[in-house]
Amino acid sequence: MTTSVAEKTAAAPVSATRRMHRPLLAMTVVMAGLALFSLCAMAFDDRMLLHESVWLKPLKFAVAFVLYAFTLAWLLSFPHRGQRLTWWMGTIFAITGVLDVGFIVMQAARGTFSHFNTETDAFNVIGQQVFMTGVPGLFLANLVIAVALSWQRVTDRPLTRAIHAGLAIAVAGMAVAYAMGYSGKQQATDAYGHPIELAAGHTFEAGQPPVRDGVGAMPITHWSTTGGDLRIAHFLGLHGIQVLIVTALLLPRLARRVPWLRTERARADLIWVLALTYAGLFAVIAWQAFRGQALIHPDAATLTGFAAVAAVLVLGTALVYAIRGRRGPSTATTLVTAAAPRPGSVSPISR
Repeated sequence: MTTSVAEKTAAAPVSATRRMHRPLLAMTVVMAGLALFSLCAMAFDDRMLLHESVWLKPLKFAVAFVLYAFTLAWLLSFPHRGQRLTWWMGTIFAITGVLDVGFIVMQAARGTFSHFNTETDAFNVIGQQVFMTGVPGLFLANLVIAVALSWQRVTDRPLTRAIHAGLAIAVAGMAVAYAMGYSGKQQATDAYGHPIELAAGHTFEAGQPPVRDGVGAMPITHWSTTGGDLRIAHFLGLHGIQVLIVTALLLPRLARRVPWLRTERARADLIWVLALTYAGLFAVIAWQAFRGQALIHPDAATLTGFAAVAAVLVLGTALVYAIRGRRGPSTATTLVTAAAPRPGSVSPISR
């Protein structure tokens, strides 16, 4: 099977010397250092907020930003239209991310809350203003990058679709975090036992009790076991892009044993199925949280939602096999061989 002229002209070579986004790489290094520092601090500092170490939140944010910033730095290294715009958006993302997490670290060191803190001391008031500008900056920068890349084919079909879908899900994951601000006020105490009123929290629960976060928390993550915790959907949304990209990179290896996956189109279609499945899982878990239901206590409606998501995965995969699996192994192998670059040549983005 030969490649169409349109596909040949649409594809652009990947430069062997392409460079990753330096500000985002710098952010990755800073966050990795913070993660290590937070782990060490947890071992020596026994102060607690809502029954968890004051350093757990900086640790979780550091790990999340290591993954996401490195992913953005990597994908922005691919040649694409509007590179100057996406470079600046990546830089804004890096700067605002460091500022926001910096405030979280300072509040942890002070033994108090960073999010939803209504205390009127000067440091907290200024820090909340940082949040009010920084969080929208992160969201809008990511949104612009997602839109800029959504109509472009920056690499082969499966990986491009993973990037497009992953960025869209990440935008939704960031957006759902804004709903936490409507979860209602909470009463809490800082690490020294001083009472603090929080303007909102992460958990929705029937009757909106004055203390919801940190009650019946799961191990390690400290997600709620008594109410609907939006942090779970937020986490899934942000890191779906890594799941899809890694899957797209592993599929060619799987294709060595599964003949019908040896064509690029089959793998690309399967990525769409996985993206729809992941988006469905994100939607069901967010819906569950909004209804005030803990992840580990699903009702019949939630279980039906999970079943529908599983059905999308099974039926979608079967449909891809039915359409793309008709090609014989010999044809698929020929396509893979034709797509492989000659030694010393520049690898094509697509065929």
